[in-house]
Amino acid sequence: MQNKKQRIAAMCAILAKNPNKLYPLKFFQEMFGAAKSSLSEDAAVIKQVFADTGIGRVETVAGAHGGIRYVPQMPENTRLLLLKELTEKMRDTSRILPGGYMYIADLFCTPYYVDGMAQIMAEWFSRAKADFIVTVETKGIPLAMSVARILNLPLAIARRESKLTDGSVFSMNYLSGSSRRLQTMSLSKRMIKEGTRALVVDDFIAGGGTIRAICDMLAEFNIEVVGVGAAIVNRYPQKKRISGYKAIFELEELSETKIEISAC
Repeated sequence: MQNKKQRIAAMCAILAKNPNKLYPLKFFQEMFGAAKSSLSEDAAVIKQVFADTGIGRVETVAGAHGGIRYVPQMPENTRLLLLKELTEKMRDTSRILPGGYMYIADLFCTPYYVDGMAQIMAEWFSRAKADFIVTVETKGIPLAMSVARILNLPLAIARRESKLTDGSVFSMNYLSGSSRRLQTMSLSKRMIKEGTRALVVDDFIAGGGTIRAICDMLAEFNIEVVGVGAAIVNRYPQKKRISGYKAIFELEELSETKIEISAC
């Protein structure tokens, strides 16, 4: 049988590794062989420590199907440092690509940056009561997956081209806001359930055409979109095809010699 300090350390590790997952006290009783009263005291200590350090809160759910779960939060100083570091990296003119594009793939493939942006986004929508998250392949997948992990929600991926392994799909054509070209988007019907609530996550919003297409597709299944989040939004065009979205950064200017981007 572990002592109190060992139990608290192990419980912290388990809760932190699986955010927003509800653990019944019975789970820890069987793991540690401790009394429910002792575990309740341990949970109270963890709750206070997490609150004091600003790294999140521990929620206690009463009842037969209750338990405890960890809802992560990012301390303000950590958030400011992350935004400052990302802003500086994205302003590097070596990221400028021909045709008026900016190279950001490396940032969205770096777990530290992706998880940091996902944490910010997860806090925005922690009370949205979404049933699942939707993104479009491919650059938005790492960010959306990280948000899904933090919120403990499944992820549905809309594809440009459907695969045989997707099973039955729903497809629609839409006008891309960035390229102004007609494109196709497909979503596996097995990924979604009629009458549920969805959170849409993407890496970049230009004109909003892609997000609008996702929202229209979900509406066909009577699915309510409870939030739209993006890592970066382009300032222009100012009139988007969607409204009510939240973005971490705004791309103010992108030319052949200059990148102006700032945290929203």
